Amino acid sequence: MNGYRVAIVGATGLVGGEFIKVLEQRNFPVHNMQLFASDRSAGKKLYFAHQEYEVKETAPDSFRDVDIALFSAGADISHYFAPIAARSGAVVVDNSSAFRMEDDVPLVVPEVNVEDIKKHKGIIANPNCSTIQMVMALYPLHRVNPIKRIVVTTFQSVSGTGSAAIEELTNQSKGVLGGQSVVPHVYPHQIAFNVLPHIDVFLDNAYTKEEWKMVEETRKIMHAEDILVSATCVRVPVFISHSEAVNVEFTNSISPDDARRILAQAPGVRVLDDPAISLYPHPWMAAGTDDTFVGRIRRDVSQSNSLVMWIVADNVRKGAALNAVQIAEEMIRHEWLHPGG
Repeated sequence: MNGYRVAIVGATGLVGGEFIKVLEQRNFPVHNMQLFASDRSAGKKLYFAHQEYEVKETAPDSFRDVDIALFSAGADISHYFAPIAARSGAVVVDNSSAFRMEDDVPLVVPEVNVEDIKKHKGIIANPNCSTIQMVMALYPLHRVNPIKRIVVTTFQSVSGTGSAAIEELTNQSKGVLGGQSVVPHVYPHQIAFNVLPHIDVFLDNAYTKEEWKMVEETRKIMHAEDILVSATCVRVPVFISHSEAVNVEFTNSISPDDARRILAQAPGVRVLDDPAISLYPHPWMAAGTDDTFVGRIRRDVSQSNSLVMWIVADNVRKGAALNAVQIAEEMIRHEWLHPGG
């Protein structure tokens, strides 16, 4: 058999659509494609590689003839169906938070910890979008000069919440500009022309769940349980791409020039850093691209051995669909997965 039997769960969602696009663009070796979603979306028609496919309702018997199952349908769906898919012989790459912190589930960013893929028992977790772009930029530096502490503030686009949030930002913006009052539905407050320091639910320690994901996931991906991490996650009225202001304390002194040199050689990372000509990453230019962009690299004048930097990436691509497809590509490249199981 030439190619792999691929299934996408959550195919009609924002990330599901990006799965299809990324697989096409990267010429992923697909022998057979199956698209699954909820009963509400069953029957819809989608195109992959110029061929029409009918979306089917996800069911326990959906995965009997599947090699790779890409999941992006929410944690509840993943909790139920991912183990079924794995028992059916598929390798699941799950984009939800359902399994990320399970001891026997690898949490993988291929440029950082590709060898962890080998430890899977049928399920591999895709990290949180904000965590992915941060470790992409920090891990190459950590390898040279171990990181002691990270303080990060994220500026996260509404696409991280899905299509309904994009529609809400669009409609609210039109309403505000038209002098109308708006009523929030997706978020607890108006998002148009506003920022909300509130992503996911608040925990007992006063951090949000999104913020705590960045703490735990960073340590797991980088195999560095002793790194201190503090995050503040903010929703901003941007459609695509997350941005992060990151303060990093290293074990030893490191110059901004050394950091730029290291990052310029890191796979999947692009340095855009020349303030004299206003060259730095921003969400609009990062949207639709695959790289993680880093700029504004400078010394922290308040703390020795520390740098400050600005990190931007398309959260739907590298923060979700692309990273998952890269995981599947690495399984194939290393011959950790073979067609037909």
